[in-house]
Amino acid sequence: MALLLGVDTGGTYTDAVLIRDEEAVIASAKALTTRHDLAIGVGAAVRAALDAAAVEAGDVALASLSTTLATNALVEGQGGRVALIYIGFRERDLEAHGLAEALKGDPSIVLAGGHNHAGGEAVPLDETALIAFLETHKDQVSGFAVASQFATRNPAHELRAAALIAEVTGKPVSASHQLSAKLNGPKRAMTAVLNARLIGMIDRLIGRAEDTLVDLGITAPLMVVRGDGALISSAQARARPIETILSGPAASIVGARWMTGADFALVSDIGGTTTDVALLKDGRPAIDPAGARVGPYRTMVEAVAMRTSGLGGDSEVHFISEGLQGGVTLGPKRVVPVSLIAVDAAEIVHGALDAQLRSVTPGEHDARFVRAVPGISAEGVSARESDLLERIGDGVHALADILRARIEHGALKRLVERGLVQVAGVTPSDASHVLGRVMEWDAGAARKAMQLLARRRTGSGNILSTSEDDVAQMIVDRLTHQTSLALLETAFAEEEQEFGEAPEVLARHVLMQRGMAGHRGLVRLETGLSVPVVGLGASAPSYYPAVGERLGCEMILPDYAGVANAIGAVVGRVTMRAAGTVTSPSEGKFRVHLAGGPQDFSDQDAALTMLETVLRDRASAEALAAGAEDIQVNVTCDLRTAGIEGREVFVEGTITVEAAGRPRVAG
Repeated sequence: MALLLGVDTGGTYTDAVLIRDEEAVIASAKALTTRHDLAIGVGAAVRAALDAAAVEAGDVALASLSTTLATNALVEGQGGRVALIYIGFRERDLEAHGLAEALKGDPSIVLAGGHNHAGGEAVPLDETALIAFLETHKDQVSGFAVASQFATRNPAHELRAAALIAEVTGKPVSASHQLSAKLNGPKRAMTAVLNARLIGMIDRLIGRAEDTLVDLGITAPLMVVRGDGALISSAQARARPIETILSGPAASIVGARWMTGADFALVSDIGGTTTDVALLKDGRPAIDPAGARVGPYRTMVEAVAMRTSGLGGDSEVHFISEGLQGGVTLGPKRVVPVSLIAVDAAEIVHGALDAQLRSVTPGEHDARFVRAVPGISAEGVSARESDLLERIGDGVHALADILRARIEHGALKRLVERGLVQVAGVTPSDASHVLGRVMEWDAGAARKAMQLLARRRTGSGNILSTSEDDVAQMIVDRLTHQTSLALLETAFAEEEQEFGEAPEVLARHVLMQRGMAGHRGLVRLETGLSVPVVGLGASAPSYYPAVGERLGCEMILPDYAGVANAIGAVVGRVTMRAAGTVTSPSEGKFRVHLAGGPQDFSDQDAALTMLETVLRDRASAEALAAGAEDIQVNVTCDLRTAGIEGREVFVEGTITVEAAGRPRVAG
């Protein structure tokens, strides 16, 4: 009997599942995700699953981890402070693809250097300026990103810069050519910046998870789910953490397919922080041809084609005062639910809520709390941020007691983005407690927080509601509405060419919305989805029946919907891809672009054969290193030619090799 352990660390819960012989779930368990040290939640969930199955830890033959950590960090703007070395580009190129925005004020330098389209050196690398920049910033950042012009055609300058960074700073380096084989420098630079930002965070998670499993007596190798649903070794995930963005959602799609056998359906996975929607077609999740998009960032990472929105059970509830009715909207940021923080600090939370309810006028920060996250480096924080951190200390506080001036709002926002501080507030999870759908945390605290929200004044001067139950239902209805929009947007994105309008516009169109409400006037309108939806996530049974009703579609809620990510984490395959290019700089010359630099041939077939051999070896070696067995290799070749004077002339050839196999299990 092969016993497989799947673990998923979500924004709110960490799930563990045990599967026997890839055929049946024999136990599943949940524990609260412990953000300050994710390994605590991992240990608690795994221990509970082992106890429920009544099996020995030593019987586990394979362990695999999927995580929303990287996705959530990018959606919430968290991660380490990094520096970008941008070689051979112009200053204005930093604005391309939102690169300057992604840097968030972190240091960068545009250096002379880079190569041309054919892989020849355009300008020598300015090593003097690079070393001066490194000396200035080496103690201010946690890692470096390097992107050089046409590095995928010749990575020499990226490799030299990486060597100097290692020599001068000893900090980790993310080189763009190692993350993508495609052209588009600014987009590769974006991918390298985000990778560098995530390295420390993912390294801590994997290291602690491995230690925790060993402490429990599990000696099986640890795999990690990549953003396309494939499995990689923990060492590969540590080196290229950017590849784990959408890891959790990708695992959920693999899990949805395994549980339901669905061939054609939308899969919607609601977590604490995000809702992830993807299309399952012919039983497989589609890969996004433009690269994974998370929040505002478009990367060059191969991942499932998925729309991720900042909408979850722990989404921040925003009060809308505009208009006569007023109302609420959700996300995109996650906050700690009031009902959850009250479990950790009941006296402080209830004391503050009671005092706020006694106050005659509603306060700006009612039902909001703050606490520091221990164990995270505070290097690079400003004096104002440092003062705020000191004031918060190691306790839970009402936010109104901490913020003393309007100018401190920005400092708090930056501390939250760095992951140093957590804010608590009203969420859909609190609304579910008030409505009696969930009773896991402190429902009394949730009810008081809802009373505080109910008495806020709308544009008409009236209070939002006289009943906390009404406000709770308002929040859940809003979640139904925003989830429906996310599903419609994904469906319209698949059929965008038919309509010629942006999916967001179509999903929100008055005819679409009236049609879902079954409008009957002179015109009869009926709209909705014509494919089933597989609803995943612990809170899916609570929220999704109403979503299916609104969209007029079948809503499939599998038995283990709450641990789909953990199931998908361990039933996937190891898949490694390697891609490379052959160009023709002049007639009769065929240039193979390799990691060690370009190599020229006089014969087209010889050049393509040489590239295929190199890529086969690389993909197979990486699959083997990831722990795959029974590896199968698939090769695709895309040749571009041009008609010149009545004959076909070779322009460019791209070869992609895919090596795949099931992970080896411990004997």
